[in-house]
Amino acid sequence: MANSMALLVLVGITIAHLCRRLNLPGLLGMLLTGVLLGPQVLNLLEPDLLQVSADLRMTALIVILLRAGLGLHVDTLKRVGWPVLTMAVVPALFEGIVITLVAPPLLGITTMEAAVLGAILAAVSPAVVVPFMLDFSQRRLGTAKGIPTMILGASSLNDVSAIVVFSILLGLGLGNAETGGWERLWEIPESVILGIGAGLVVGLLSNYLFNYYRPRPTKMVLIIISMAILLTGLEQTLRDSIALSSLLAVMAVGFVLLSKERQRANTISARLTEVWFFAEILLFSLVGAQVDLNVAMEAGLGGLQVIMAGLAARSIGTWFSLMGTELNRRERMFCIVAYLPKATVQAAIGAAPLEAGMGGGWDYACRGCPLHIGNSAVGSHRYATDWRSVVIPR
Repeated sequence: MANSMALLVLVGITIAHLCRRLNLPGLLGMLLTGVLLGPQVLNLLEPDLLQVSADLRMTALIVILLRAGLGLHVDTLKRVGWPVLTMAVVPALFEGIVITLVAPPLLGITTMEAAVLGAILAAVSPAVVVPFMLDFSQRRLGTAKGIPTMILGASSLNDVSAIVVFSILLGLGLGNAETGGWERLWEIPESVILGIGAGLVVGLLSNYLFNYYRPRPTKMVLIIISMAILLTGLEQTLRDSIALSSLLAVMAVGFVLLSKERQRANTISARLTEVWFFAEILLFSLVGAQVDLNVAMEAGLGGLQVIMAGLAARSIGTWFSLMGTELNRRERMFCIVAYLPKATVQAAIGAAPLEAGMGGGWDYACRGCPLHIGNSAVGSHRYATDWRSVVIPR
């Protein structure tokens, strides 16, 4: 596994550098690295690395979410408050409805299956959005009107609502009253409130420990990352009784540290930036390694049309969400583009309908998955029994 990680890092750095020289995002190079070295092309990655891919990607995502929380200033959040809520709901609603309408004739699936597909695609990818928004914040681009902060907050709430709606629709589609029911909509505010509450508690505890023991910056970073990982474990432990968004909890930890001691928070953020350089390569390379080119070809033109229709509807919804704000036309267009990325959430829950027993157009959803190569047992996939617990995108 160590050899595969070293290969990912070296090739990822090289291809990302070449992409930047061509004025393309380095992220694209990292994704291409995963596709190239993964099981679909050269198959140079060891199976052990692919087996722990989800945990590695989760850890990398925690790093970037902590950085996001450490960049959320109270005054900026107050200034952009209402648009955060509208952007969290309206664009995803537009996208989900349009996909529900266009997917059945284009893909030959039922309306319920299309609705589940719409819920999957309606989630934005924090692993893509957060790094770019942090970069814009550091370059002071759009910060005067709080644009990066607005998109950071909206993307987190968007994922919570999209995943809860996904679980409801999937349960209804399977005819399972226990896993699906409109009363589960209560889990959206529940997961938001409890997630933020848990993050505030951990953040205050961390601040107290740092004030009392005065650890070195490196130790503070290790403590914060470890606590954030435990928060995601707490979500998994409590998933059958209460809903708790560990995604929001992790961001809340950084928010508390920033509000209590700005200089210390800036020091921790700087160290996390260094960790992110390595974590970023692992995150996007491993996402690329799980791309199934056969599935993309099989979905064909119909799949592309569904995606484009959904993105168009999402763009319209984002525009409506920003009506009444002080943003000009160019700034609204920027928000629309920044709110389009899809990646980690879809990779986490995309195969869940197939594994839960939903048929139709889902019969090839998990073909070629690294965890299934050489193994026809669909139930072997890690999300076979865990799809309801997904709140942090893997």
